Amino acid sequence: MSHTLPPESANDRPSAGSRLLTLMTDDVCGVAAAAIVVVVLVQVAGRLLDAPFSWTEELTRACFIWMVFSGIAASIRHADAARVTVLLRYFPGFIRRMALPIYVGCSLSFFLLTAWTGWYMVRQQVVMNEQIATLGWPSWVVGVIVPMSAVLSIFSLWQSLRAHRSSIAVADSHAQVGGEAK
Repeated sequence: MSHTLPPESANDRPSAGSRLLTLMTDDVCGVAAAAIVVVVLVQVAGRLLDAPFSWTEELTRACFIWMVFSGIAASIRHADAARVTVLLRYFPGFIRRMALPIYVGCSLSFFLLTAWTGWYMVRQQVVMNEQIATLGWPSWVVGVIVPMSAVLSIFSLWQSLRAHRSSIAVADSHAQVGGEAK
């Protein structure tokens, strides 16, 4: 039995900004993961043929860094980031109500600090003309994902609050602890 979906309205379509954010987070993460698989397979084939390549380890590491940092922004966008909510149900209602602002404040603080320190790291890599020895690439090619990921995470947090607010916020009304209503 086939389901037919209702026609997509203009309001249901993701905005250009949302599509760009998806491209810069989910798609970059997926491409980096696929690149890791390809490079590791090339590395294995090279070793089996007794002709290992010197660049595969560095490229795998660079792709892994890109995958992790773009994955952070993607997980924030999908409201999949780790949060400690288990103990919150045992706290009074005013603390549960403050969970969302605390989450947003701590996340923003962390991402702003990461953007700032990442920017200085990249700037240092450019000024010092650091190179990845086996690839011959400038180090900032790998390092630029750190501040970029932090900025993308801030935009992802905003989008996540718009799309997933109910799953991010901790329910306050009539929270039950051990079967008793509080």
